[in-house]
Amino acid sequence: MKLEKNVAYEADGKTYRIYDVTAEDPIQVRVRNHYYTQHQNQTVKFVEDMHKKWLSFDHAKMPILGCLDMLATFLDESDPDVDEANLIHAYQTAEKIRENHPDKPWMHLAGLIHDLGKIMSVWGEQQWAVTGDTYPVGCAPAESIVYGKASFVGNPDIDHPVYGSPLGMYEEKCGVENLLMTWSHDEYMYKVLVNHGTTLPDEALYAIRFHSFYPYHSHNDYLQFQNERDIQMKPAIMMLNECDLYSKNDETPDIDALKPYYQSLIDKYVPGDVHW
Repeated sequence: MKLEKNVAYEADGKTYRIYDVTAEDPIQVRVRNHYYTQHQNQTVKFVEDMHKKWLSFDHAKMPILGCLDMLATFLDESDPDVDEANLIHAYQTAEKIRENHPDKPWMHLAGLIHDLGKIMSVWGEQQWAVTGDTYPVGCAPAESIVYGKASFVGNPDIDHPVYGSPLGMYEEKCGVENLLMTWSHDEYMYKVLVNHGTTLPDEALYAIRFHSFYPYHSHNDYLQFQNERDIQMKPAIMMLNECDLYSKNDETPDIDALKPYYQSLIDKYVPGDVHW
């Protein structure tokens, strides 16, 4: 079935996450090209190669805010809702979480750094391997993935006897954390934090790792892999996601004024220089 339009959310008189197969405005064309390229090229082998490339953590050594400042001019080509630098979105998200959940400072920090893995594209990685929604490789794609299954035509894993099946190379209730996800800024940032020895709680790490896994957390696909831990952790994703999505049209924050607060959180949870 041809997917004409995917409208995921409406709030405050605005419509978010529209993916139109036929639209010809520049943003929709940009987003569509991004996802078709991603869906045709993200395979099990590709993801494994990206793990080898990026999880040596030898690309840079710098503190969190120093890295975040490098996103000052970075534009996410996969996002149909914004056309501004990712640095602004990071503080918008963090401040929205801070407003909605003042008693959870660890999630304020998660909101600030949830997209920081996009630094890979600042360093030259192609965006279809960094930005956009995520899903597991090694099993059949769900129809709820933006642009649907038709966008995967040409991906060699689709016709693989194992990788093309609903369970794929996994077992039922194996846990979302045990899936091999598309390579993305989510997985990279999660791995960077774990490698650094962060003291962020599991809820924050889980939310960072899976905030782009929309087919799971917003469309209830891939539930065959969900276990009890996933059920317990899912509210953390939604806490981050609602502030991530609905902060995109907020006013531009005063970043210089906010930095001392977020630096205090970094000093507690991710201090010092980080290996990227």
